[in-house]
Amino acid sequence: MSAVLGGLNPARAGDQALVAKVAAVVRDAGTQMLERFTTTPRLAGRDDVVAAIYANDDASLDILKPGLTRLRPGAGWVDDELESGALPEGEWWVADPVEGNINHVHGMRDWGVTATLVRDNIPVLTAVHLPLTGETYSAVQAGGAFLNGVSLRHSPKTGLDGALVGTGQAKPGESAEAFRRIGASVTAMLHAAMVIRVSVPATLQLLEVAAGRMDAFWQFSQVRSGLLAGALLVAEAGGVVTDTRGRPWSLASDDFLATTPALHAAAVKTLSTIS
Repeated sequence: MSAVLGGLNPARAGDQALVAKVAAVVRDAGTQMLERFTTTPRLAGRDDVVAAIYANDDASLDILKPGLTRLRPGAGWVDDELESGALPEGEWWVADPVEGNINHVHGMRDWGVTATLVRDNIPVLTAVHLPLTGETYSAVQAGGAFLNGVSLRHSPKTGLDGALVGTGQAKPGESAEAFRRIGASVTAMLHAAMVIRVSVPATLQLLEVAAGRMDAFWQFSQVRSGLLAGALLVAEAGGVVTDTRGRPWSLASDDFLATTPALHAAAVKTLSTIS
């Protein structure tokens, strides 16, 4: 997929006309989530957390799903935001009604709303809205990446020793093998990079890579809704998206790496030591 991300897009004109409308729907859902946000949550335990997450998802989806379906009636809809793997051929909406929902329900500020149109397993347009800052990120395949209409570009750093890099788990309840690899990669990058950030959600770290504020992000295992928007934004900002071995990334890949052309080889060298 990395060879296709940022490549030719015969439908670019139509996608560029559509992405502004997608962004409007995402902003509407973000407004709803902002009304539900509080910095003083009262969550007594896991059951309260899960209930709050589901309630947030339902409230956002009440806006996202009909709005996006009206824009592209023939596109499928991925109901489970935690799904992985390739999709059937054709067009699909992959949305995260509250990306960083765990942060939202705990009164933390790292969350947003995303929607990505996937065509034959390639993300072709995306919009990500961060209601607390008023920022809207958007990208179209072969059409560039933007923050509130201003073009994005990856970091100019040339050495991993000066890099701010990040990772995080893809979802709750990852496998023991995924946890082992995360831990080993953090140790490896603590030696190779300047500073490492471990947090969720993935999309918000990928926004920073696309904007040049971070230099690399990787993840072992993957969830579609957490990577597709950021992958397209990074690629359209001139970055590189592969797996941690440097091979072309696809929805069937086992892991994920997004970084800059200058830092890619060094990041792969460090991460490929993780068995």
